[in-house]
Amino acid sequence: MTDATQQSAQSYAPDPRNDTVEVYVNGSFFPRDKAVLPVFDSGFVLGDGVWEGLRLVNGRLLAVDEHMARLYEGANAIQLDIGMPPDALVGEIERTLRHNDMHDGAHIRLMISRGLKSTPNQDPRFIMGGPTIVIVAEYKQPNAALKTRGLKLLTSTIRCSTPDVFDLRLNSHSRLNFIQALIQAINMGADEALMLDDRGFVASCNSTNFFIVRGEALWTSTGATCFNGITRAKVIDLWLTAGKPVFEKDYTLAETYAADEAFVTGTLGGITPVTMIDGRKVGNGMPGPVTRELSKLYDAAVAG
Repeated sequence: MTDATQQSAQSYAPDPRNDTVEVYVNGSFFPRDKAVLPVFDSGFVLGDGVWEGLRLVNGRLLAVDEHMARLYEGANAIQLDIGMPPDALVGEIERTLRHNDMHDGAHIRLMISRGLKSTPNQDPRFIMGGPTIVIVAEYKQPNAALKTRGLKLLTSTIRCSTPDVFDLRLNSHSRLNFIQALIQAINMGADEALMLDDRGFVASCNSTNFFIVRGEALWTSTGATCFNGITRAKVIDLWLTAGKPVFEKDYTLAETYAADEAFVTGTLGGITPVTMIDGRKVGNGMPGPVTRELSKLYDAAVAG
């Protein structure tokens, strides 16, 4: 990985064991450089599919029931038949982990497309068989340096879509608008993009959910135009359980600039502090006490 990729919210510590990890493709295992799909696969043709990212910690798949519920809800929304029930699919993930002798510190990317098409077009009636299922398990530990220095965000001109345009609760392979937003941020020297909704309220980042801290209160978007984040939901629950306030509400960039702290949430990174937005320091420009306290609560919950 390059130094630039280490500035991403998706960055992780390099691990040479990943060179020999084998990838699951439709029930078989292949070396990384041999794990390929036909160019007529619907996932390649038009991003027609759904995915999940899961973590393996101390032999346990974190929030696996929540991940399966989100996956199958998304597949149902686009009428994609996964071809097996959730428990059987979890069994295939576990088989992949056993095959690679993985027990801890792994991140699993589960990708399901509608399958092979007879021709590269949009129409799902041209599917020739069952879905394509790919499971990539890799050793990934979040980049510890980001927890210390925090992320730099830039507000993108690309907006998050509304549910009538594209519902972000659907974990679709199609992510081009978020990639555009991220490219804008990178070109301006930031790590990630902060994105607004169609009315100009803060929605999310390009690959993570976004929170600000004012006093001891967490503010995050209503959920109408952000990802259906499992880590997001866990953080909200942890803070409420601790007796602290959480507001899921519309709020503006002006209110964001006045925040005491900010952070993002995601499966791989957990809680990652944000220390600069649009060239402005968040608080004193360092990860703050609420973010640290929340991180301790989250890490304890992950450890089980």
